[in-house]
Amino acid sequence: MAWLATAPRHSSWQNSRVIPWLGPDAPFPPLAAALDEPNGLLAASADLTPRRLLDAYRQGIFPWYSGDQPVLWWSPDPRMVLFTSEVHISKSLRKRIRSSKIRVTFDSCFLRVMEGCAAPRPGQDGTWITDEMIEAYGRLFEMGHAHSVETWEDDRLVGGLYGVALGRMFFGESMFSRAADASKVALVTLVRQIERWGFRCIDCQMSTNHLLSLGAREIPRSAFLRQIKPLIRQPAVPSPWKLDTDLLGTIESSGTASQSP
Repeated sequence: MAWLATAPRHSSWQNSRVIPWLGPDAPFPPLAAALDEPNGLLAASADLTPRRLLDAYRQGIFPWYSGDQPVLWWSPDPRMVLFTSEVHISKSLRKRIRSSKIRVTFDSCFLRVMEGCAAPRPGQDGTWITDEMIEAYGRLFEMGHAHSVETWEDDRLVGGLYGVALGRMFFGESMFSRAADASKVALVTLVRQIERWGFRCIDCQMSTNHLLSLGAREIPRSAFLRQIKPLIRQPAVPSPWKLDTDLLGTIESSGTASQSP
């Protein structure tokens, strides 16, 4: 979510001819300047300030880099999205969501969720969620722009996700799971809740089998930008986010929903 699980390992950013270096006040280049390979690499910088991050998300850009690299900025084409009307909930997942053993909260331990997403995973070469990134998104959380979803079994945090919300658009960043389906429960609960609030779309950044199984699909970058522009202009949902008390009991499979443009 990328919801990305592995750190980027590209050397293209080192070539000053292909992507620009952004100073603190420099604007992002046009998205048409993003590279085809690696797909969507647009620029590099040293800063990861809240102002820079918010400016990036408004333009369909996100950061993704490993600890030994500068901040790399991306806008891939196509873009992976999950329309809230198209989420697929299997029978087994619906049963898991309704289980009395599982509990879901919003915005209750944002930094712990980020740390869970940053923890090493089997087959992963390092983490892209650096201490700098945890600090930057923690500031966005304090400002009311970043949000987390937590999945619990008893008092144990077993999964979750985090991302950034602008207006009525949610930009997913990462998820983690320490129990079966814990991250899927978090995502589906998020989808159903924000759908009630008027969100139409979640940015998933890049394609994964995990997201495909939940109904996400790729759309052209141009279509993605058309989707987000009116959504980010709408009033924000006040922070901290709260889960409707009746939501988990009403979640049902979406069946075969019609596809959004």
